[in-house]
Amino acid sequence: MSNARILVVCTGNICRSPYIERVLATHLAGRGYDVESAGTRALINHPIEPQSLAHLQALGIDDGGFRSRQLTPQIAADADLILTATRDHRADVVTLQPKALKYTFALADFSHMVDGIAAVPPAERGFFGPADDSFVGRLVDHVGKRRTDIHPISEQESVIVDPFRRDPEVFAQMAAHINRAMPPVIRALTLES
Repeated sequence: MSNARILVVCTGNICRSPYIERVLATHLAGRGYDVESAGTRALINHPIEPQSLAHLQALGIDDGGFRSRQLTPQIAADADLILTATRDHRADVVTLQPKALKYTFALADFSHMVDGIAAVPPAERGFFGPADDSFVGRLVDHVGKRRTDIHPISEQESVIVDPFRRDPEVFAQMAAHINRAMPPVIRALTLES
């Protein structure tokens, strides 16, 4: 059985999405996931921006040989779950690959929707379907159905600030926002492992 594919998307694919990619890849290592990223207007073949990398290194995470790449319809189609830096990026992904509507979420929205799911007893989670369905597919279906049941977070809360060519404080703000959003996502993605 192949690994579930998680794709992270931002604009240039050098600040936010590689940071999210590397954090997820580190925490999900050995658990059946392939984590990659791409940009809607990527600075193709660039490394992670040095200030984003510094924040990763502060967490004990390296760049994993990262190089940026452009989002394509095929890359979006091949993913099982797409997490974006903003809702606008989500719209960009879905415009490029309409099939991705079902499994594309802004990271902060996804985090909000899965927060607390690990505390629910497995029999009551409502997304453990047939054994031949992928766990990520069932989780995405479950979260998609909950979109209308959960009070949404504000637009401002959903946006991970773009720190590109900005002061170090903005990179710190980006990292802090991502770091707050990650624990519920990681817990949800590791429920079956």
